[in-house]
Amino acid sequence: MPIVDIHVHVYPDKIAAKASASVGEFYHVTMEEPVGSVGRLREIMDDSPITHALVHSVAVRPQTVTSINTFIAETIAANDQLIGFMTLHQDFEDPASEIERATSLGLRGVKLHPDTQEVNLDDERLMRIYEICERQGLPVMLHCGDYRYDYSHPRRLKNVLHTFPNLVVDAAHFGGWSVYGLALEYLEDESCFLDVSSSMRYLGSRRTYELCERHGFDRILFGSDYPMWNPAREHAIFSALGFTERDFEAMCWHNAERFVGTDIGR
Repeated sequence: MPIVDIHVHVYPDKIAAKASASVGEFYHVTMEEPVGSVGRLREIMDDSPITHALVHSVAVRPQTVTSINTFIAETIAANDQLIGFMTLHQDFEDPASEIERATSLGLRGVKLHPDTQEVNLDDERLMRIYEICERQGLPVMLHCGDYRYDYSHPRRLKNVLHTFPNLVVDAAHFGGWSVYGLALEYLEDESCFLDVSSSMRYLGSRRTYELCERHGFDRILFGSDYPMWNPAREHAIFSALGFTERDFEAMCWHNAERFVGTDIGR
């Protein structure tokens, strides 16, 4: 069956090592894959059960939005097993036009990272982006949670979900990286997906399984957060947790199809 890694960052070759190091410094983590290039990602995928990946990058300045989106578009055009999401920034002057341009290039959704972009997840500048995405049926992946910041607190996502009830959202990192209990408190009964990226190594096997079960197997997406972690190793950890075949297939394939809004691997 297809295996979809829903949470993958990629960078142009010339900056892949520097960009990966910057992410590691932000999280005080030694990157498992210190060069987050497309070529290295494909090497890992070719030698693992992972068949497809959703790739994206984050603009920490509005001036880099268009170049990043062009790079992601060129990447997916050259790799038919990769799905691309665009980046946007709260201070980008005309998000509607860039969404139109990026979708015309084949990008299927939006990725935002409130902590590195230094903006509240429910800031009015992001709300206008959510409004466009909801209207156009574009899914949104949101970094959620960090004990050091309030930008991406799960309560802010709850506000977004209630304001835009038809918005399709992946609340990354179980909805609250490093604040998993708060994510469960605020998001357990909400209508959103949650991916497992950058969580299993911290939570351990039993707690990871419990959170998948509590949030609902029909809401969970497998993801690695490459290059933070090696996707093949993350898949090995996830596949060893003892899920039923039906639930595992949902979390690694069918839920990704529902989130992105297209058939994958058929």
